[in-house]
Amino acid sequence: MNLKRFFRGPWIWILAVGLMLIIGFRVFDVGGGPQPEETDISQVHQLIEQDQVDNAEIIDRDQRIVLTTVDGEIYEAYWVEGQGLQLAEMLQTSLDSEDTNLESYEVSVATTPVWTTALFSLLPLIIIIVIFWFIFSQMQGGGSRVMNFGKSKAKLITKDTPKNTFSDVAGADEAIEELHEIKEFLQNPAKFQAIGAKIPKGVLLMGPPGTGKTLLARAVAGEAEVPFYSISGSDFVEMFVGVGASRVRDLFEQAKANAPAIIFIDEIDAVGRHRGAGMGGGHDEREQTLNQMLVEMDGFDVKGGVILIAATNRPDILDPALLRPGRFDRQVVVDRPDMDGRRDILKVHSKGKPMADDVDFNVIARQTAGMTGADLANVINEGALLSARGDYKVITHAILEEAIERVMAGPERKTRVMSDQEKKVIAYHEGGHALVGHALPNSDPVHKITILPRGRALGYTMSVPTEDKFLTSRSQMMDQLAMMLGGRAAEELVFHEPTTGAGNDIDKATALARNMVTEYGMSERLGARKFGSSNTEPFLGREMSHAREYSEEIASIIDEEVRRLIESAHDEAYDVLVEYRDVLDDLVVALLEKETLSKSQVLEIFEPVRKRPNRGSYTGYGKRQPSERPPVRSKKELARLNGAELPSSATTGQLPGSSAGTEGDES
Repeated sequence: MNLKRFFRGPWIWILAVGLMLIIGFRVFDVGGGPQPEETDISQVHQLIEQDQVDNAEIIDRDQRIVLTTVDGEIYEAYWVEGQGLQLAEMLQTSLDSEDTNLESYEVSVATTPVWTTALFSLLPLIIIIVIFWFIFSQMQGGGSRVMNFGKSKAKLITKDTPKNTFSDVAGADEAIEELHEIKEFLQNPAKFQAIGAKIPKGVLLMGPPGTGKTLLARAVAGEAEVPFYSISGSDFVEMFVGVGASRVRDLFEQAKANAPAIIFIDEIDAVGRHRGAGMGGGHDEREQTLNQMLVEMDGFDVKGGVILIAATNRPDILDPALLRPGRFDRQVVVDRPDMDGRRDILKVHSKGKPMADDVDFNVIARQTAGMTGADLANVINEGALLSARGDYKVITHAILEEAIERVMAGPERKTRVMSDQEKKVIAYHEGGHALVGHALPNSDPVHKITILPRGRALGYTMSVPTEDKFLTSRSQMMDQLAMMLGGRAAEELVFHEPTTGAGNDIDKATALARNMVTEYGMSERLGARKFGSSNTEPFLGREMSHAREYSEEIASIIDEEVRRLIESAHDEAYDVLVEYRDVLDDLVVALLEKETLSKSQVLEIFEPVRKRPNRGSYTGYGKRQPSERPPVRSKKELARLNGAELPSSATTGQLPGSSAGTEGDES
């Protein structure tokens, strides 16, 4: 019988409860049978004198007498000090008489067993020991690991474990190639040793969250035919000092004993952060753990055959000693997939799911620009859930497009009721975004416009790039600014008053304009200089604060340049809307009627619009001062200025009413 398993199972608790019940019945004399009726001691005297007692029992411990009458009734009574001897004499006299109904009586004198005394003396100590045992077992994850603080928590991946392979990973060809070479190193080291190549000691997988770093490690575990130890960075550090370093030693000892082997540490930034942050000094538990890991990876006593694979999405906070060659010889970037990678990822996650014939993964890949592998897996899963909810047998292309919108903006809020005025404001706002984006030469094509609330947005305009972009020019950024401010410009043009609906647009536009000035050096007055530090988070192994590296005069110029860029983009958007006001009105009428317009419907309405010339040269944008912005005028006022008085029928596209509406935060 396995005693460790027995003591971890429920039998030990059942045994303890049963023992306590036995002790309780024994000590407190709990039993069955009919319960006696309590009476006075005087009535007991009377029953004995009248010879109505059949048998009796005097219990000296409780100063109680229990007697049974000739009629079968049971009585009990309690006496005071000195009456017990009197009752015994009366019963003995009644028993000695020749004509009596009393058959017997018994006198019970209480005596405490030795084992009971010992048990109650040791019971508090036993309870304390059990409590401490329970606490330590919980801290170490089970009763079998009591006091084993320094043992590694790494899980050994065996052949029986369900595994992934490289065929289950897509969109990370470079990373797969690097890890495939690691597998070959372990399986056939002679091939590389013959040419003098040394096996790498560490591979660091770094990239944004959701790009598949852990999935790649699982694929290595599935492909490799060597022991594979998996552990998280947070499993090293505990509340006890020195535990993390001890676990690192134990982990590497296990791996070296079974070399060649692979160790995988997920989220290594939990233990490998930059040292010397001033929080806890050199004796900090996390720093001791990191120091031990550095020694094990490349210390004085070096033994080969163990490769460490680690994953993190914060490589900027890792200690430089951890990143140097000799520890992590390979640093593999697992970035967001490109369009071909997204298509392959969608195909991988769609395996085993009934896909309709109209599903085009190339189109879905273009619509999901910037998404990670986890986002794409969520899109396919959302499509399957929507199909099951609608009792469809297959997943169609339209369902996948709805799934993309759910992942990007949230579910559609059909219960929100808005007034006609608010719908009109939202329609003009989204129409402003779409019209400006369509007219500018460097904006992405408009794919969809809707005024239906979804997530936190009351409406949105979706633009889909035709190809992946890895560099962004100044003219493209200026067109992005103009498109962001197109909704605000449309509100000013039509309703002569802005609303809160442009709050999110202004936030994004301000951040982009400030980055253009301070990060990318796209200001004529300030030149190609960087202002400020990109590291804004303390406690990451850097200084607690940064002194500003520029003067108050430069700070004022930065504010002026940011404002100039935003005002220039706003004026550009305003000019587009003024020039194509009729198209904007037609778009709003269609939006209010259909609520959602597809790409083909939008292009049909935008057919009169011609692309504006590319004014994105270095001296093109930003020349107009905010005070030179043209006044906000209505359609009839513009017609009068041009010398043509429009009849009322010519303003069919313009909806009645000019008061401002309110729109919520827009994504």
